[in-house]
Amino acid sequence: MKWTDTQRIAEALYDKFPDTDPLTIGFTDLQKRVRELESFDDQPNGSNEGILEAIQMAWMDEAK
Repeated sequence: MKWTDTQRIAEALYDKFPDTDPLTIGFTDLQKRVRELESFDDQPNGSNEGILEAIQMAWMDEAK
């Protein structure tokens, strides 16, 4: 997965952290969690605020 695969990342985060409310996670922690996903294969610092916000919103939708 790459940073731009927001939906796939959100699904993986939901699977790994099903009891976590995505809105309680700061962007620094979110970035760390994404980098630790087994299938993540992109530049560690290749994200920005817009990408992280898109991941967080997709994760929130997945958690509903």
